[in-house]
Amino acid sequence: MSAGTPTVPIITADTITKLPPEADGAVILSGSHGGRYPGYLAAKAHVRAVILSDAGLGKEEAGIGSLPYLEALGIAAATVSHLSCRIGDTADMRARGVISHANAPARAAGVAPGMSCIDAAGLLRSARHVRATAPTLGEARGEVPVPGGTRRILLLDSAALVTPGDAGQIVVTGSHGGLVGGAPYMALRTEGFAGIFHDAGIGIENAGTTRLPALDERGIASFTVSAASARIGDAASVFHDGIISVVNGTARRLGAAPGMRASEVLLDWARRS
Repeated sequence: MSAGTPTVPIITADTITKLPPEADGAVILSGSHGGRYPGYLAAKAHVRAVILSDAGLGKEEAGIGSLPYLEALGIAAATVSHLSCRIGDTADMRARGVISHANAPARAAGVAPGMSCIDAAGLLRSARHVRATAPTLGEARGEVPVPGGTRRILLLDSAALVTPGDAGQIVVTGSHGGLVGGAPYMALRTEGFAGIFHDAGIGIENAGTTRLPALDERGIASFTVSAASARIGDAASVFHDGIISVVNGTARRLGAAPGMRASEVLLDWARRS
């Protein structure tokens, strides 16, 4: 492994939404998907470089949308294959992650597909540190109007945007359906009626759907939509475009099944008493 610049720290973060101040100038290994929103958060934290999960690429290759976004800012970024390690789990990234894609600044530092994640992280220590102003991505939280509905359908581009006030509602997120750091309590940070996620290509050991059984234990209906059907990191796309790929028992009892349109199921749930 190339040492790059040994004084540059390599910081692990199971989710890019929780970066320490020390991330400024560091190389970040994050279990988050490689979509544009995590790219925005990495740039906002002034990281030197970041490695994320490719989330199965999916619709319009949204799973690696951070790479061109960060390349335009001069920031090095790469992704590991969702088939090589569990999404949301940086310990597994370090142990088994294999690089699938790299942007031009990362390639300039020597990063290439097929390389181990930890070797790539060492090379990225020598990447140029660009403290760019991150272009904002617009409103990351919205809602679907449901006239006569008994519960709200909330659209959150990241599960990190969930608040206690979302309890009892249908929470549609752009986030992957994998447990963050393997922690069941992180599956959904409120007692929602339902929690909806992107399957991130499902990936190795079905990692992209591991939130579902954790939410089943709490009596929360949950399903994922297929990576091919909707853009990861985009809750509106998950709702409007998403085709259900995997359901938990609670969702199944409410009538959800693989192959159904997410929007039709969720509008039905929103109108139920």
